[in-house]
Amino acid sequence: MEKQIPNDEISLKELIEKGKEWYAYLLSQWKIILLVSVLGAALGLTYSFIKKPVYTATLSFALEDEKSGGGGLGGALGLASSLGIDLGGGGGSIFTGSNLTELFKSRTMVEQTLMTPVTVNGKVISLAEMYIQINGWREDWEDEPKFKNVQFIPETKRKYFTRVHDSILGEMYKELSKEGLSVAQKDKKIAIISMDVASNNELFSFYFCEALAKQVGKFYVTTKSKKARMNMEILERQTDSIRSELNGAITGVAVANDNTFMLNPALNVRRTPSARRQVDVQANTAILTELVKQSEMAKVTLRKETPLIQVIDRPILPLSKERFGKAKGLIMGWFLGWFLIMLFLIVRRLLKNLNL
Repeated sequence: MEKQIPNDEISLKELIEKGKEWYAYLLSQWKIILLVSVLGAALGLTYSFIKKPVYTATLSFALEDEKSGGGGLGGALGLASSLGIDLGGGGGSIFTGSNLTELFKSRTMVEQTLMTPVTVNGKVISLAEMYIQINGWREDWEDEPKFKNVQFIPETKRKYFTRVHDSILGEMYKELSKEGLSVAQKDKKIAIISMDVASNNELFSFYFCEALAKQVGKFYVTTKSKKARMNMEILERQTDSIRSELNGAITGVAVANDNTFMLNPALNVRRTPSARRQVDVQANTAILTELVKQSEMAKVTLRKETPLIQVIDRPILPLSKERFGKAKGLIMGWFLGWFLIMLFLIVRRLLKNLNL
């Protein structure tokens, strides 16, 4: 007689029977399931009342960065090159694409923005102080002496911050960068950047968005045009120096001529100082003429190296508001309570069966 091989597969009939068994078990627990679901819905509704609305300020802008052609100017800047001055375009591209978006999220930019003065209830305070007030940190610091008397005065320089200031600003930066600040470039081929600032306070979102854009714009323009600006300043100092030397040489020629007035023609050696001064005048005149020309070229280069930041859309009050609705709280609370109690009952029954 052939030995029968046991079949470990569950038949459809057995599966249906198991389903009926589980259904009957869960149905018998309907009271606790209903109770927990109602409790979850109540908690969800309560959360919708407690949860503050989120206000989002949006600002978008475009960048126009004109590259100056070094080839066309290279042949005309002989004197500048001999003086060790580089007037060629080279603003670089360190703040393009994702680098520029990360600049907005950098701690330096955020901290400098938090030091921006704003007017709240008729009083001028910093954005950092405003952030502390709207989050109720002062009340939490009543029993902390090292935090209690810390103040963030508008436009305070970084070098005056203490360790306590740094720790507070670090916490602000952590919360803002992770939850409240979003910067993105809409398209890599389009130099339009959009920035969103979200917080529970409408005025803070509005002020911080405007201040951060202004702070980053100022830093970006200064950095991009720094090299050209330095070259222009060097040329201006050298031009002033040569002009002073020329004025002195002209005065020297006049003095020497006065000293040789009605001089005996046979005494030509006495005319040497006047001749030397005239050579100085001619040389300084030529140098000054070239320096003035190069100085004007440097100004043109600086204008080319200075990028244009054009704001397209600014945040406008009232800001868009996102509220956790009551219906949403009821539905999510009900579903979460139902899911958790169902999971608990199923796991408890499985563990009980395993013990048996």
